[in-house]
Amino acid sequence: MIVNMKFLTVTGPRDDIDRVTAKYLSRYEIQLENALSELKDVQKLRPYTSTNPYKEPYNRVLNYGKYIDLDSDDSITEDLDYDAIIKMLDDADKKYQEIEAQNNNLTEKLQALSERANTIYPFRNLEYNINSILDFKFIRFSFGRLPQSQYEKFVKFMYDELDVVFVKCMEKDGFVWGVYFAPKTKAPMMEAIFSSLHFEKTFIPHEYNGTPYDAYNYLQTQIAEIKKHSDRLSQGFTEYLNGIKAELSQAKRQLARLSNNFDIRKLAAITSHEHTNRDYFILCGWIAAKDADRLEAEIENEPNVYCYVEDPQNNESTISTPPTRLKNPKIIKPFEMYIKMYGLPAYNEMDPTLFVALTYSFIFGAMFGDVGQGICLAIGGFLLYKLKNMNLAAIISCAGVFSTFFGFMYGSIFGFEDIIEARWLHPAEQMMTLPFIGKMNTVFVVAIAFGMFMILFTMILQIVNAIRQKNIEGIFFDTNGIAGFVFYASLVLMIFLYMGGKTLPATILLVVMFGIPLLLIALKEPLTNLVKKHQKLIEGTTGMFIVQTFFEMFEVLLSYFSNTLSFVRVGAFAISHAAMMEVVLMLAGAESGSPNMLVIVLGNLFVCGMEGLIVGIQVLRLEYYEMFSRFYKGTGREFVPYKVSK
Repeated sequence: MIVNMKFLTVTGPRDDIDRVTAKYLSRYEIQLENALSELKDVQKLRPYTSTNPYKEPYNRVLNYGKYIDLDSDDSITEDLDYDAIIKMLDDADKKYQEIEAQNNNLTEKLQALSERANTIYPFRNLEYNINSILDFKFIRFSFGRLPQSQYEKFVKFMYDELDVVFVKCMEKDGFVWGVYFAPKTKAPMMEAIFSSLHFEKTFIPHEYNGTPYDAYNYLQTQIAEIKKHSDRLSQGFTEYLNGIKAELSQAKRQLARLSNNFDIRKLAAITSHEHTNRDYFILCGWIAAKDADRLEAEIENEPNVYCYVEDPQNNESTISTPPTRLKNPKIIKPFEMYIKMYGLPAYNEMDPTLFVALTYSFIFGAMFGDVGQGICLAIGGFLLYKLKNMNLAAIISCAGVFSTFFGFMYGSIFGFEDIIEARWLHPAEQMMTLPFIGKMNTVFVVAIAFGMFMILFTMILQIVNAIRQKNIEGIFFDTNGIAGFVFYASLVLMIFLYMGGKTLPATILLVVMFGIPLLLIALKEPLTNLVKKHQKLIEGTTGMFIVQTFFEMFEVLLSYFSNTLSFVRVGAFAISHAAMMEVVLMLAGAESGSPNMLVIVLGNLFVCGMEGLIVGIQVLRLEYYEMFSRFYKGTGREFVPYKVSK
């Protein structure tokens, strides 16, 4: 059902908005509206402009949440002093900045050492003391690398002819790293030759002792020590935060509440009192009627805060359309999913959730009647709903219950129709004889009769909705109003009379009850305008009205016929289900008396999955196109309460 809503207006001193929000509004679900938009008739309103002072400290607390889990500590339940929170954050910031400065210094050292280690790394296999090499007086040397192809050319064509020694240290990524030695007198020529080979020099500082391997290990040791020092600093800061974890956790919750509640100002308006020259805030929105009465009683004792509640039915001209808040029993609440897919009901419209829950499950069961498969759907859907909280699974479970019921009516259990006795009939076998038509499957006849009943019932729902909306045309002259109901009911009654052999009363009914309702439907526009006492009865010319009315009436008659015939699918799927299971049993060799159980299991799974999906879609189509379209508009807006933190 749709919850009765009331329009709430709360006003008080400007600086008192936070207290009122936390003490009163936070206890209820209220859809706050923009006060400036809602109170258009109120003079001299202006927006509530103010900067949120809580966002900056709240973001600071969130930053510390990167180091420790602030959501796992709720040992402090009382609010902290706001000044104490700010001091705690300032102290934490100071500690963080000190550690950050030390870490930045360590990072610079780490970067310098890493660069040195990367420089010495390619030569770490050179088994010579670096200082000894750097102190050579009569030998010139150069550390560096050259491309692999140039190195091969050098070794093949030049190495034996030159006064040079090249010590290869490492080969990687298409380059060869090493160091060459040449006599001092040959150094200029060797430098020129190696330059032509694209030799890239590497500068080795004069600060290393021992071999390159020793130097590299020494640098790695220094790098590891710096990293440990940095980790100790970070760990120390984490330990510091853990020491104030309870306070930080409470500060996070408290600041989040204050920041969120402060944002209510975006929806509030400000007005000034003429005599006192004081500013007052105004908040307005929608609240459930029962909650509105309680809130009004609570605020009644506040000397400077006022609460005014309006009923939308008594003041439709100045209040916007109320939002729709659905409240249904838990067993049918999952079917709200189908309602929301089509569109929420308007506030003054009927909630069709119960209607959908009953009709959808009933029609699904009639089209998919099988005891075994129905039980599987019911249990499987129920378990899936409990584990995953899926609304569709709950719908499948309800449909499975009705499938089980109709399985007993059809005498079918996992496709076998000779295990249990049919309480009603076997869909594929039962036939009946109709006047003027001859033999016809019984389920087809029952499906059409059921469809006629559903169409008449949805017309009644449309009339009820039209009465609630005070829609004259919808009540009396609409295709689904009283005129349409009388016409279609007369048609249904005539068919039953003819089938019962009572042709004379049927003929009289045909003449009297067909013409008048159709005439009212055709003239619904001028008749509605006449009842509303409008000066102009029709829009446009008379000729255009006649042509338009003719085609509309043709469409109306065609829709009555097609909508009724559409319910044949209920019987068709009941028969096709039995036929598909008969094929499965035939493939399993059930006629031989020793059926293949694997084929039966797989066949049931296939039919249950494939046909269950198709039937589910077809039933939803019947709901939307053959029933909803007659009485339901779905133009409502969802009730979305503002998340006021407590």
